[in-house]
Amino acid sequence: MNPSKVVRGNISKLTDLPNIGKASAADLELLGIAKPDDLKGQDPYEMYERLCIITGVRHDPCVIDVFISVTCFINGDEPKVWWNYTVERKSVLAKK
Repeated sequence: MNPSKVVRGNISKLTDLPNIGKASAADLELLGIAKPDDLKGQDPYEMYERLCIITGVRHDPCVIDVFISVTCFINGDEPKVWWNYTVERKSVLAKK
């Protein structure tokens, strides 16, 4: 969902989360995440690595940005567009 339309009190399914549409919801479901609360305690970088292993495909790194956006949101941050997290992702990956 577009982050500007997200209402925290109305979050009941994955597509209610910021930056999550049908395709990203399907990716989350592959990871065993069936509902928004399942994101609590998840590491977005580890989620990305698991997704790549499960699907046998190296996904675009921007998927990490989406995962960061929803894990931050579920932990209390305001909804933000996924590309707000690109600099963070690049910084973290540069250190690995």
